[in-house]
Amino acid sequence: MEVKIYHNRACGTSRNVLAALREAGYEPQVIEYLKNPPDRATLKDLLRRMGKSVREIMRKRGTPYEELGLENPALSDDEIFAAIEKHPILIERPIVSMGDKAALCRPAETVKYLIARSKT
Repeated sequence: MEVKIYHNRACGTSRNVLAALREAGYEPQVIEYLKNPPDRATLKDLLRRMGKSVREIMRKRGTPYEELGLENPALSDDEIFAAIEKHPILIERPIVSMGDKAALCRPAETVKYLIARSKT
């Protein structure tokens, strides 16, 4: 099974999730999303598999979220995706993809649920 983590090594939660995956016997493809952000199609696929909207995976703290006015409910998903393409820091982390499932693993314990679900 293909396992990927959209990772930021400076983030403690992301490091903990990566360690949990390895402890569970997985060696995931580590994608440093700030250097290699997912394209729009990949992000939409991850969202579909997570059952989340693009707004639900947006990081607000330590990002240009407020200065870009992204809290505005009138903004379309296309406008949100465009902002993320310019500023990948707006993606909350870590996101883990396991086979046909994916999850935003914040808090880090979420990865345990994803691992259990992927074995069924």
